Amino acid sequence: MSDAEPILHMITPLKHTSPFDVNMAVDAGFHIISANVEVGLQDVAPLTQDAMFSRSPDAAKRTVLFIGGKDASLALDQMKAAGAALFAPFEISIFADPAGSFTTAAAMIALVEKKLAATRPEGLKGAKVQVYGATGIVGGIAAVIAAQAGAEVTIVSHRVIEDVEVKAIDFKKRFGVILNCAVATNDEEKKALVPDAEVILTAASAGVEVISTEVLKAATSLLVAADINAVPPTGIAGVGANDDGVPLPHGVGVGALVIGQVKYQVQHQILKRIRASDTALRIGFLEAYELARKIAA
Repeated sequence: MSDAEPILHMITPLKHTSPFDVNMAVDAGFHIISANVEVGLQDVAPLTQDAMFSRSPDAAKRTVLFIGGKDASLALDQMKAAGAALFAPFEISIFADPAGSFTTAAAMIALVEKKLAATRPEGLKGAKVQVYGATGIVGGIAAVIAAQAGAEVTIVSHRVIEDVEVKAIDFKKRFGVILNCAVATNDEEKKALVPDAEVILTAASAGVEVISTEVLKAATSLLVAADINAVPPTGIAGVGANDDGVPLPHGVGVGALVIGQVKYQVQHQILKRIRASDTALRIGFLEAYELARKIAA
């Protein structure tokens, strides 16, 4: 094991590094953190090679690149660019979690699977999932994870269908998943959609109720609903932030802070693992999801 001090290089396309991520890194044991802001895609390869060539091959493996920001597609592109810049024996670890979206989406889907176990032993395979707030960073990745788990996923726009069609095209190119698209601008349109939903995920803006009580009553096939909004009013009527399986007119609900507790553990454990590893690791939302399932079980 190398005795080199672990170093975390944080990169973001934004003007500021996330204080949340800095705090998480420190609590996971990183003592040296470098903040690189306003990083464009073209900057990633030279920054990566700067980090890898400055240390011996053994010490390079104690060097970590953390990719932040608030754009999942850009973070995935930056992660790919960083990975392409690496070659043996000068490899460093890469962890992408823009705005905490990868770990949050992973926690959300893992908890939904746990709740489905009581009524749907096959879990998400073949389940009809509707995602509201899918144009956001968490909703889009949650849709991809659910689709990769075998669900039939519909991403729903609250404005125009083109908003979600762009996401569906991008994610089909990246991951080969098929995401159905719909638009629902009001409760009447949502009431027409939700009777088919076995799972409803809401990932809209804070303080916005997306699914009302009347819409929930129309969701006659619903088994589980999950929401990531902890700011009142929550995204799903009757689902408080601390609720873990609260009964709904149909099915049960999971609240934001319950999801957040698993998300926190996932990010913390990944940062601890990557800090101590003598092997270069590459961690995105799929690796986060695998860990979330173990934590939620």
